[in-house]
Amino acid sequence: MKAIQIHEAGGPEVLRYDEVPVPEIGLGEVLVRVHAAGINPPDWYLREGMKVMPAEMRPALQFPLVPGSDMSGVVEAVAPDVPGFAVGDEVFGMLRFPGFDGRTYAQYVAAPASDLAHKPAGIDHVQAAGAPMAVLTAWQYLIDLGHDVPSPFTGRVHRPVPIKPGMTVLVNGAAGGVGHFAVQLAKWKEAHVIAVASGRHEQFLRKLGADEFIDYTTTRAEDVVSGVDLVVDTVGGPASSRFLTVLKRGGTMLPVFFAQFDPEETARLGIDVSNIQVRSNGPQLAEIGRLFDEGRLRTGVDSTYPLSEAERAHTRAAQGHIQGKIVLTVAS
Repeated sequence: MKAIQIHEAGGPEVLRYDEVPVPEIGLGEVLVRVHAAGINPPDWYLREGMKVMPAEMRPALQFPLVPGSDMSGVVEAVAPDVPGFAVGDEVFGMLRFPGFDGRTYAQYVAAPASDLAHKPAGIDHVQAAGAPMAVLTAWQYLIDLGHDVPSPFTGRVHRPVPIKPGMTVLVNGAAGGVGHFAVQLAKWKEAHVIAVASGRHEQFLRKLGADEFIDYTTTRAEDVVSGVDLVVDTVGGPASSRFLTVLKRGGTMLPVFFAQFDPEETARLGIDVSNIQVRSNGPQLAEIGRLFDEGRLRTGVDSTYPLSEAERAHTRAAQGHIQGKIVLTVAS
C-alpha cells in the first residue's frame, strides 16, 4: 500500500510517498481502508521533531514513521474479540492519541476499535476525517473530559464548566479546527458566542452561530469586551494573558495551545485557568456523531489534497489563517 513516511525531522519536504506493507491487526483492532485523513498541528510538530515541546517532554522518535491520527474510512477486517463493528462499516476516529502511532496518512490503518465510531450518515469521509481531534478537543474542554488523567501541562484534572443558556463564551482563533467546533458547541448549549478571527472569516463564523464577531486585525478584543464567563483561546502563546481582562470574576480561561499565566494575577482576578491534553475516545465520537446527523455540527473544510501531495498540504498549513480543517484524500 501507499503511505506517507517521515525518514528524518524537517520541513514539509521530508514527507515521502512510500510503498509500505499493509498493517496486520491485533486483538481489539479493525483494519480500515482509509478514504480521508485529517491534518492536525501534532502532525507537523511530529514532522519537525517535536521542537514545540519542552525538551524534557519530547518523545523519542524512531524513523521512518507514518504521521497522522485522524481518519475516516471503511472497515476491511475485524479482530475476533471486537464487538460493534463489521466489514463494510463506515467509521471515523482519532487513533492512539496522545501518542504518535496513529499512522493514518496511509491507504490502510490498523485501528483500535475503542478509538472508533460509526461515521455519521449525513457527512462524507472528508468532513468526517476533519473532525476527530478538533471536535474531541472542544468537547473535552467544554462538555465532558471523559477521564481522570491530570493534564501534563498543569498537573490538574480539568473539570468542564457547565455552559448554561445566556452565558457568554469568547473563542479566540474561532475559524480554526478547534475554534470552529468550540463556537458550535457553545451555541448548542445556548451560550452567547463572541468569535475572534480575521475579517475574512466573519460570514463563515456567523453561519456557525457566532452572535458577535471581532476582527482582531482591526480591533483588540480586550478593548471592547468585558464580563465574559468563559474564554477558549486556541492560539495561546505569550499574548494569551491579554484575555484575562475580558473575563468576569469567577470566569474561566481555557488555553488550547501552550500558554503561561501568572498564578498571582489569576488569583487576584478570581479566574481559573485549565488545560487538557485531548485523548482518543470512540464513545464520545459516537455521541458527537449524533450532533452531526442532527445538523447541529458541521466540519469546515479549508482545502483537500491527495495523499501523495501531503507536502503541499503541510505547506498550506504553515501559511496559517486556515478556515476549518485541511484534509488528505486517499484513492480507493
